[in-house]
This record gives sequence, C-alpha cells and structure tokens, in this order.
Amino acid sequence: MLLGLIISSTGTTMVWPFLTIYASETLALPMAAVTSLMSINSISGLTSSIIAGSLVDRFGRKSTMAVGLFGTAAAYFGYIYASSYWHFAILMIASGLFSPLYRLGTDAILADMLSPVDRVQGYSIFRMGRNIGVALGPILGGIVLSSNYHIGFLGAAGALTLYGLITLLFLRETLARDPNAKPETLKQQIRVYRQALTNKPFAHMVGAFTLMEICAALMWVLLAVYLKENFAVKESTYSWIPTTNALMVVFLQVFITRAIKPYRDTRVMPIGAFFYAIAMLIVGVSSQFRGFWLAMAVMTIGELITAPTATTFVANLAPSEQRGRYLGVFGLTWHVAMAIGPFAAGILTDLYGICSPWFAGAAVGIAAVYAFVLLDKRMKQSELVS
Repeated sequence: MLLGLIISSTGTTMVWPFLTIYASETLALPMAAVTSLMSINSISGLTSSIIAGSLVDRFGRKSTMAVGLFGTAAAYFGYIYASSYWHFAILMIASGLFSPLYRLGTDAILADMLSPVDRVQGYSIFRMGRNIGVALGPILGGIVLSSNYHIGFLGAAGALTLYGLITLLFLRETLARDPNAKPETLKQQIRVYRQALTNKPFAHMVGAFTLMEICAALMWVLLAVYLKENFAVKESTYSWIPTTNALMVVFLQVFITRAIKPYRDTRVMPIGAFFYAIAMLIVGVSSQFRGFWLAMAVMTIGELITAPTATTFVANLAPSEQRGRYLGVFGLTWHVAMAIGPFAAGILTDLYGICSPWFAGAAVGIAAVYAFVLLDKRMKQSELVS
C-alpha cells in the first residue's frame, strides 16, 4: 500500500497543482468561474465521502479502494479531451466521486492494522510515503506540462491504474466481519453519521479542522494561477513550492511526531493552525518568489503538527466497527474547505483585488486557532469529569 501511495501521488501531483492554470488557459474565463470548478469537485467529493464510509465498512477496504483508483484514473484520462466548462465540470464531479473511496480505504486499513498507540506513527509514515510522490510529481509536472499537459494526464491515469492493480493483487482485506451479522439498512448507516456528529468532541474537531483546511485549499488551488497570472511565475518554477512541502514532510514528519507525542493531541493542534494563518499573511504581503516559497514552508510546519495528530484523534474516538464512517465524516473537512475557499477567493479577487483572498484566509486561520483552543478546553474538562 505504501508503494502504491508513492506511485499514485507522483502521478496525480504531476497535474493537480497546475489544474487551475490549465483550466484558466483552456477556458479563458474569470477567476470565479475557474475556481467554481474546484467547488464542484469538492461538493461531489463531499457527497462521496459520506457514501464511502458505508462502502468501506460494508463491502470491505480493498474492493472499495480498487473501484476508487480505477474510476479516478478514468477521470484524469478524460481531461485530455476537455474543451469546455461543462466538460471540466463533469470530470470534476467524477474525480470527486471516486477519489474518497481509495483515500478513505487507505486510512481505514491503517487503523485496522495498528493499535491506538501506534496509529499516529503509522499515519506519519504513510504521509511520508505519499509526500515522496508529492516531491517528485510537481517537478516532473513543471518540466512536462510547460510543453504538453496531455502527457501529465496520461501519467496520472497510468499511476492510479498501477496502484489499483497493486491493490487487487497484493493487499489483503482487513475488515473483520461477523458472519452472523445482518447488513445494515441505509437508515441504520445514516444513523451512524448522526451519532458521530452528536459526539461533541468529534463535531468540534470537524468544525475547527474545516476552518484550517480553507487556508490549505487556498494554497493548493489558488497559489499556482495567482503566481502565473500576476507575477509571471511559470509552472517549472512554481513546482518547487509544492515540492518543498513534500520534502519537509518526508524528512521532518517523524521527527515532529516524536517531538509532540508527549503532549495531548488537542494541545498541539492550535499551534499548528497558527502556522496556517501566518502563511496566508505572508502570501498577501509578498511580491517575489522567495516570499511565496516561505509561505508554503511555514504552512507545512503547521501541517506536520496537525495532520497525523487530528487523524489519530478521530480514529481513537471512533468505535472500530464505525471507524470508516467517522473517518469519512472527517474527510468531509477538505471537501467543504475546497467548496468554500477557492470559490470565495475567486469572487474576492474579481471584486476587491488579488491580495484580498489571502488576508481573508489569515482571518479564517485565526478563527481555526481559537476553535482548537476551545476543543482543548473541552477535552480537559471531560478528562476531569471522568
């Protein structure tokens, strides 16, 4: 699975960081229209994440992952022939539907395999593996896409297909099934989601993490086209920004995880969120490449602190038989952030100027810090009561 993650993330990040540039140049539409495609993708992904949790818990991790990988590969291949807004919109819907299936399957398999005390280290190692691909992909994409985007789309589709084959041939199913258990009805499945959201610490985590992810969505979706259109930064140069993020994860994630392990999860997450707010501010005041590069480096420090910590917090909260759905609901944070952040940023850009989304993002980041502080207080109070 680790090998498959490295291969697939290399292929997809050849294209994904540059997709807004490709859509903007192909469609020649205002920024709000281009960023609305990412909102469409996120709304589709949000819907799929809800369904994916049930699929992973009912039909198994392995088969659900395979369907997601092959479906996403087909969507990337389809971008070669996209020439209108609606072509892009249909492909965004398709990739949004399929992507959560394999991502959630990966998280669930890892949670099944490892004990609660080992999960944060396990998620950290898998983040390292994924980011080896993220380090390689944008550099390859920056070289290839400057001359031909179609090669990048073929590379992404091929990498996902290869991971799908690895999943089918070499992974084993980790879902423990009760042969006497009856399949859940749709009503029972929805009830699990309702129960998850009535878990107050979990619901609080979802809200705080969504605010933080809005900042991340701006960096990953808006920054590439922002730099090219306003500062003439080409794909080959921009590629070093996401590569910096990936290299920091590869070389620093285990070290950071060990450093924060003695502390309570909810105590360190406000610190991580603070780095996201600072990164937004740095982009807003920068006009040279080194400033934008620094912003990504600062945000990555926050990511190294919060990402595996938050996933572990959720996995430990969830009952084992409902873990897929808890992780599925938690996965909605990225899709909600992607639906809100880039589209709102496009509107702000068209109305108030190119810097306005980044200052708005800094305010959202501070709100995330405050939300995580409140979550920490809630958890400390619950520990005192118990």
